Amino acid sequence: MNLEQYLPVLLFILVGIGVGGGAMAAGAVLGPSRPDPAKLSPYECGFEAFEDARMKFDVRYYLVAILFILFDLEIAFLFPWAVSLDAIGFFGFMAMMIFLAILVVGFVFEWMKGALDWE
Repeated sequence: MNLEQYLPVLLFILVGIGVGGGAMAAGAVLGPSRPDPAKLSPYECGFEAFEDARMKFDVRYYLVAILFILFDLEIAFLFPWAVSLDAIGFFGFMAMMIFLAILVVGFVFEWMKGALDWE
């Protein structure tokens, strides 16, 4: 295996870093910076943005974040499965159906426990 095979990957990474860095630099140079009390107020997290890092924090925010990551990552397995469905055949189809059944059981369990409800 030679290193020429990795050239497209390296170019992709460099272009991605360049586009992201360029957009951030353009935003820092061209974008307005007018902070006001409304912009610095608590938004979705429910606490002041610039306070002591050791303050009490509601565990529901962590629970929602963990559940999102859990179900989002499990759904990400559907894309490679869908692309290779012809190659893996019926066995692969049934394996994914079992995986999705376990995912649905976990989702229903979390729903019944009230983890998705927000008071």
